[in-house]
Order: sequence, then C-alpha cells, then structure tokens
Amino acid sequence: MDDLTPRQIELLKAIISQYTENGEPVGSEILDKKFNLGVSPATIRNDMVELAKKDYLKKEYFSSGRVPTAKAFRFYIKNLMNEKHLSTADEVASKSDVWDFRHQLHQLLQRATHSLATRTQTLAVATTDKGDVYYCGIQNMLGNREFWDLERARALMERCDQYAYWQQVLQKFDTLEEDMLFMFGDDDPDNSQVALVFGEFEAPGIKGAIGVIGPRRMKYDMIVPNVRYFTELIESIVETHKIEA
Repeated sequence: MDDLTPRQIELLKAIISQYTENGEPVGSEILDKKFNLGVSPATIRNDMVELAKKDYLKKEYFSSGRVPTAKAFRFYIKNLMNEKHLSTADEVASKSDVWDFRHQLHQLLQRATHSLATRTQTLAVATTDKGDVYYCGIQNMLGNREFWDLERARALMERCDQYAYWQQVLQKFDTLEEDMLFMFGDDDPDNSQVALVFGEFEAPGIKGAIGVIGPRRMKYDMIVPNVRYFTELIESIVETHKIEA
C-alpha cells in the first residue's frame, strides 16, 4: 500500500490515533506503552525515522515526538479510516433541522451550517457560486488548543470573510475525482494547523459547497459522513423544491 510496509502502516495508524486524541507530538515511549505493536521501542523509533523520510511525519519545535503530515492524513483517510455510519435517527434529525427552510436558499444554508457545526463541533461553512458565504461555529474552533494562539485564530477568522478564497475552494471541485474535498493547509503557512472537509452540491442555476473547518487532528471518521449527508441533503432539496436565492 503506497510506499509503506505493513508494520509502518500500523505504526502510522497508531500515531494518528494518539495525535487525534490530544494534539501533542507523539513519541516512541507512548506508542510502546499504549499500543500493542509487537516490536521493540528501538524498532518503533527506526520506523518513525523512515516515516519522516517519506514525509509522513515531521517534528514540531524541539520536542522529541513527531506529528502526522498532510500526506499522512490523506493516506489515512483514503486507506485506513473506518468511516462511521450515521444512524437513521441522526439523519432524520439533521433533515428536520433544515426542512422548514427548504424554499429559501439563504435561510437553508444558514440553518445547515448551524446544524452541521453543532453536530461536528467544528466551524461549518457553506458557499455558492453567487459569492455568498455562510459560517457558524467559531466558538467550536476556539475550543481547540491549535487556535488559542491569537494570531492563528485571527488568520482563520479573516479567511472566513475572504469571498475570493471560497470561490477558489469551489473551483477545486472542477478537477476533483473524488466526491469530497480535503485541504490541509499545505500551501497556506498562516493556516497550517487547519484542515477543511467539503462536499459539492449542484442543481440548475446554483452550485455550491458545504463543509467544515477544524484542526488537522479532527475526527474524520465522524466528520466525513456528516459532511456527505448535508451535501446530499442540500442538493436534493434544491433540486426538488422551488428555491428562492
């Protein structure tokens, strides 16, 4: 699978699990104690060095531990993640949240971002090709240690108000082969700790995207099915109901 050995794959999965839990650089000691990897601490350290050489891990600051890179998270989402399925009750509740606003696009997207932010505990954003941007859940973002830094939090808030940026995000779907867009701040130093997960909805006369912004370590197994459901729900509504922009 890719350029990793089976042992390195198991190690990477353990590292991502630990990093997702607390957001701290991961060292070989905690991996040896917490995960039954079946190898010595020295072997773990050696494999971590190899993973770093292959750009799956990187060091942050002067810590001896390492954190997963964007490449690691992409690999995890594509090959290792066990996506959680939404229950029927969750789907019904999500639909109920937005159903009364099905005839007015502005209110529909405003309500959808509120519901998605509440259910994922992230910052939810929706945008359209008309230049509209809706977002909700700033308080959720500030609850993550990655955004306790004032400059980093301000950079994220400024991004939310940059309409041109969201149009660029929407345009990325034109060349995307998958049904979901994942961005990990690879080309954005000001938001290097941020990840985006978005889906695209389209109907006659309207094209848009809805998704979430969170720390790189957010729980993708739960985030992805929620974003997918809201994407499909909005597309279904705008296709089958008379929507006023």
